[in-house]
Amino acid sequence: MAATTLMAGGSITAVDYRCNRGPHDAPYPEQHDSFLVAYVRRGSFGYRCRGHAHDLVAGAVLLGRPGDEYLCTHDHVCGDECLVFSFAADVAETIAGAAFWETGCVPPAASAMAFGELAQAAATDAAIGLDEAGLMFASRCAGVATDRPPRRIGISARDRHRMVEMALWLDEQAHEPISLETAAGTADLSPFHFLRLFSAALGVTPHQYLLRVRLRRAARLLAGSNHSVTDIAFDSGFADLSNFIRTFHRAAGMSPRRFRQTARGTRKIFQEQYGARLLG
Repeated sequence: MAATTLMAGGSITAVDYRCNRGPHDAPYPEQHDSFLVAYVRRGSFGYRCRGHAHDLVAGAVLLGRPGDEYLCTHDHVCGDECLVFSFAADVAETIAGAAFWETGCVPPAASAMAFGELAQAAATDAAIGLDEAGLMFASRCAGVATDRPPRRIGISARDRHRMVEMALWLDEQAHEPISLETAAGTADLSPFHFLRLFSAALGVTPHQYLLRVRLRRAARLLAGSNHSVTDIAFDSGFADLSNFIRTFHRAAGMSPRRFRQTARGTRKIFQEQYGARLLG
């Protein structure tokens, strides 16, 4: 495990974690020492905490609270990368109540992923406040968790493994047009059975996950490149520019152009949405 501290403060800390553990590495118990949100940028891993099991893929978010013991497993693939924000108790209380921090995992969600990519851009661009980006990201995750539907249960370990592999396949193929039938055929399943298993394993449907992969890529390009909005839309897998703009605005709460301005250091947008009390 390689950990690079990007920001260390009294209230908010940001760390880049890169893990190369795989299926042959035995998990071991660990304990959270703070409230945290971890944005999964790449790879996959299992998270076992408080009697619940979660499988996280790119775009998902791990949640933790001080004192909780947990296990991270790597039964499906080797390696993962996460951007982790840790918060002092008083800051965590301003973000969300106790129920949010006990959730354990937020499945890939469009609005959360957009601001996860914004936070990632903040990690490499001094023009953006990393603490501000972390607060915005955590707040978005709290909003998503509030509206999260109950997770389906009753899926075998073998099928869970297959669905994680399919999520990785969708990541690789997101720039291409992919139908439910195509994805199901790749998994050698009927569309209905594939839909049921994927939703049970990862908490989102295949279409939702594919759309969010595309939005995550678009947010990354908007934050870190000079490509036109049109080129970004098509490069990310959207076949129609107007649909991309509507979908992105619905997910991020702002247009792609305004999101790019935010990623380049428009502090006023953060202050308008979160106020001086959170941003200090």
